[in-house]
Parts: sequence; C-alpha cells; structure tokens
Amino acid sequence: MKKRPIALAAALTLTVSLTACNQAAPAPSDNQPQTTSDAPVVVSYGISNPWDSLMPYNSASGSNYSRMIYDKIYDRLAYVHADGTLSPRAAKSWESADDGLSVRFFLDEKAAFHDGTPVTAQHWVDTILRMTDPECPTLGRSAFSVLAGTDSSGVAVAGETVGVVAEDDYTLKLTFKTPTTPEDFLLDRNREYYVLPTHLMEDVAPADTMTMDLWSAPIGSGPCKFESEVMGSSMVLTANEDYQLGAPGFDELDITVMDKNSLLTALIAGDLDYYAIGGSVSANDQPTAENAGFQVLEGTVPNTFFELMLNNKSIDDARIRRAIELALDKELLCEQSTQGHGTVTGTSVLPTCASYAGDYNVEYNVDAAKELLDEAGYDGTTYSLACTSNRQGLAALMQQQLEEAGFSIQVETVDSTTMFAGMADGTYDMGIASHTPNALPLWFTESRFNAENNIFRVPDTAPYEERIAAVKNETDPDKRTAALAELEDYLAQERPFIPLWFGTALHVQSNTVSGIDYPSASFSNENVWEWVKE
Repeated sequence: MKKRPIALAAALTLTVSLTACNQAAPAPSDNQPQTTSDAPVVVSYGISNPWDSLMPYNSASGSNYSRMIYDKIYDRLAYVHADGTLSPRAAKSWESADDGLSVRFFLDEKAAFHDGTPVTAQHWVDTILRMTDPECPTLGRSAFSVLAGTDSSGVAVAGETVGVVAEDDYTLKLTFKTPTTPEDFLLDRNREYYVLPTHLMEDVAPADTMTMDLWSAPIGSGPCKFESEVMGSSMVLTANEDYQLGAPGFDELDITVMDKNSLLTALIAGDLDYYAIGGSVSANDQPTAENAGFQVLEGTVPNTFFELMLNNKSIDDARIRRAIELALDKELLCEQSTQGHGTVTGTSVLPTCASYAGDYNVEYNVDAAKELLDEAGYDGTTYSLACTSNRQGLAALMQQQLEEAGFSIQVETVDSTTMFAGMADGTYDMGIASHTPNALPLWFTESRFNAENNIFRVPDTAPYEERIAAVKNETDPDKRTAALAELEDYLAQERPFIPLWFGTALHVQSNTVSGIDYPSASFSNENVWEWVKE
C-alpha cells in the first residue's frame, strides 16, 4: 500500500461525505500495538447508522454504513483513494485484456480467510457464480449486471457463460458486456465486490445461502475478524494479524451506533477515538472541535455535488431552462451554503476526472435571462421549487434571484423521498439535490437518462443515451475526452438539469489514532491496516 498525505475538506449541510488530511503512517510491519501491559489496545469507533446484515450481498438498504462494516470483515480487489487513484488490496495489480472487454486481476498470494484458508481466484469465481445463480435469494446481485452472461438485474442467463474465470490459482479474469477499463470498473463497483469463504459453502444449495449460520459469525479475509455483535447497537472486531497488507496497529475495534449529533461530543469526551464517515464535521461545529484541542482539516477533493433538478415536461423549452441558470448567482448561493468551501460548476464531472472537458459554467446574467424568457414567450407560469427542510434558506434565496429575472416561484418543503418521487412523477418543477461524486465521467449522467430512471422527465432520452454510450464504450483517453465534450456540449445546450457547485468537507482529526485516510472513506473503504492507536 502506498502511503501518502492527502488533504481534503470542507462541508456544508448534513451530508455523509468526507475528506481530510491523511497523516503519515508507519510501514505495515511497524503497525503493532505499542503497549507495556497485557490490556488490549482498543479503538473506539462511532457510527451514526447500523448495518442491516453481516452478509455483504444481502443488505436491504445497501447503505454506506453497512459497507463500512463489510469493508473491515471482507476483502475487496482494490483500495480507492478520494482522488480516484487506486492501490492494491486483494489484487496486487490488474490489466486490461481482450480489447478492453476483460480485466485480469493478479491476486495477492498472501491473502487468507480468517480460518487460515488461502484466498484463491476460484473463491472469487465461486462467489460470483453463487450470487448470480437465479436460485440464490441475494439482494446485492445487481452489482454483477455489468458482467457478460448476466441480465440487467445480475442474474446468470441460461445457456450463457458468466464472465468470470480463474486462469490459475491467483489470476482472476472478469469479462464485461461492453469495453470497460480496470479503473472504471473499480471506481464504479469495487465497493460491491467481496470474496466469500465458498469452501465453507460447498454443501449448501444456492437457495439456502442466506440462511446459513455463517452470517451470524462471518469469516472473511479482511483486515479485521468478527468477534461479536449486538444487532443494531454495537460490534467488536479484532485485528487480523495475518492481513496481507499488514496488521492493524490495535488489538480490538469496538464499533458503537449512536446519534449523529452525539458523535463529536463523544469524541471530545474521549468516549470515541474516531467516527464514521471520515470524521466529518460541519463548519458550525468546527470551532467546538478546535476549542477542545482537535485539529480540523479542510481538503481539496470535492465530496458533494449540488444540482437543481428540472422537470423537462413542465419546463419544456430549453431557453427557459438556460434562463434559470443565468438567473442564479451561483457564487453567492455557493458561498452562503458552503461557507466558502465550494466551487461553482457547469458540469457534474469532477476536475480530477481523466476525461474532464471543462467546467461549462455560465456567468450570472439577469439581463440575458430576461432576454431568453422573452424569446421563449414565458407566460408567467408559477414553477414549484421543492427542497428539504435543511435547505429552506437556500431555496428562498434561489426564489428571490429567479423572481428578479421575471420567474414566478413557489417553494415547497418536503422530505427527501417525497422530493425525488415528486420530481419523477411530475409533481414538482424543480428540486434542490446533492450527491457524492466520483472520478468517473458518467457517475451522474449515466443513471439518469434511460427508461428505468428518467428523473428529469426528458421526452426523448435517445440523444443522451447515444452520447453517454459513446463515452462509455471509448477506451482511448483522447477520444473519450472528445466524446465527453460532445455530451457536455449537448447538456449545456439543453440544460435538463443545472449543475450548481462542488462542495468539500471538514474532518476532525483523531488525537489518539494515526494513519487514518479520512477522505477515502467517501468510497466506503477505510485503511484500518495502517491505523495505529497511540
């Protein structure tokens, strides 16, 4: 594992994204508990939401909180850094194969399950074949829908071969439906692929997989071993001294579920050493943490993306949609919302993306907005603007700016579920939303312009889907950037949604545990093998 300091960042709202500065960690061979007594070295870890299963492919919520637990008990192919770079984990290296349709992973020969059984490529193959078996009642099968030989829900297609093979004991090859780079696959799916101890499942029918006693005391191959749990309340893990990347610098990881508003208080009181996800703290709480003797670091990699969703059926003229963007003073809105920890944008693509084609932002211009409204023949129709309660102030400021340009706006405060459902069914005309971005060029657009999810109610998704497919299927870096630019040009012209800004997060640093890579927790992975309890 390559160690490096990572600075990261500053947040607004109550998003569960993260970032910060990674302290230099000792080499894995030095990550041993420093103690002069027989008392175990315990890291007290807080989390605001419980896990809903200990079987990683059977989480009803699919939440990042469950993934943070799986990340420690089970192993993944790679470790994903906040800036989108990758480091070895279960796989030492990887390469593209078969003209981009396959990825070959070279597994670490030192990896072993907690019962001592070596992890082989066949374990990965058997895991995937079991999870894609139509008789297996898994809830996490959709992760495999990208593989050849599966349908859109990740079920193995009768008569076809699922795209997974063990070329030898420590070489795993995955084959996809469309050309896919190793980086694209890992950034998109790494957090959903775990290797299971299939040698303990040989006599279990696929239909009986989820009822195995194994999931009440799971055996994985991750950096921590399961010890005990009080479901929904607490869990005790112990360090895996044989983990291939090095033993964690503690004996025990005690995980406690507590109210989100209590996490910082518990950290200050000494009841916690660290809390998920990434020790995120609001700008309002920053002085409290600093006055208590904790360092709070601001980072540089965005961890939130804000957008204004638009209903393209009720706002059916692209000129009116572009006028909305021109009428919004993004700089002021961003400053008010992020308290200086954000950057305005005209695209959902992160600047760190290898295919980045520019920010596509337009300057605030009320007169230009009025001209577009006159040209489009806007008749004064009142548009509804939906927001959650924590964004009422932001919605009110947007309403004021839009009305200055001549729009009629009515703000409606609802819960998040109601807002997204209302955008999908046409109840609302606009909605303020935020998301956790990643370094993939299509992380946002690919899932929003198709028959299954057309949340912007675009009458014809074909022009978007064609341009998205051109980006997705292109593996040449320069050609991919050109394809992305064509998509971005079209989005800027049609403006089916309005990109607003990227925000960063603030993270309170632990005073008792070193080596924590705070920002990378945004990818639901934590480098616990590099943690050392002081």
